[in-house]
Amino acid sequence: MLRGMRHVPRKRFGQHFLVDLAIVDRIVAAVAPASDQVVVEIGPGQGALTGSLAAQSGHLHLIEIDRDLAAALAERYGGGRVSVHVGDALEFDYGSLPPPLRLVGNLPYNISTPLLFRLAAFADRIGDAHFMLQREVVERMAAAPSTPEYGRLSVMIQYRFAVEKLFGVPPGAFRPAPKVDSEQLLDRKAVLDHHR
Repeated sequence: MLRGMRHVPRKRFGQHFLVDLAIVDRIVAAVAPASDQVVVEIGPGQGALTGSLAAQSGHLHLIEIDRDLAAALAERYGGGRVSVHVGDALEFDYGSLPPPLRLVGNLPYNISTPLLFRLAAFADRIGDAHFMLQREVVERMAAAPSTPEYGRLSVMIQYRFAVEKLFGVPPGAFRPAPKVDSEQLLDRKAVLDHHR
């Protein structure tokens, strides 16, 4: 994490920073980046996952909209095998990065659904994605047909990815604590992707 930096979370960016080190360790263990892989961390914030991801991956791309956090991340991790991109994850050109991409992120809940739709457009370049999302969004993504949660998001994500819920995360794992429960999930490219 970015030690010594006092940063007031910005509501407009939906900032809730992961601070529970046990959860951080579980996420990094689930991702298990390798030294020959390109990893993209969306919304690294204060860098809870960044150090471990940078140490284990071949190249780490950080996409951060908050200029103050991006500057601190660039100072701490930038150069070499870490590239810091200052910008909106909803507008970032994921096609500019070499595939297969491994995506990781504690996604801001206020943009999670539009971001998932945007990322689905790059499904052929994505190997897998590990995201922390609001539990209700994960339930909709993983919903089976003919259930109340099944809808547009379920269809769009399941069309391209196999969704697997990994573990729940309580609000107290974040600062400030969100008013909802979270869920860590894994989206893998469907083994039989015949929809293209």
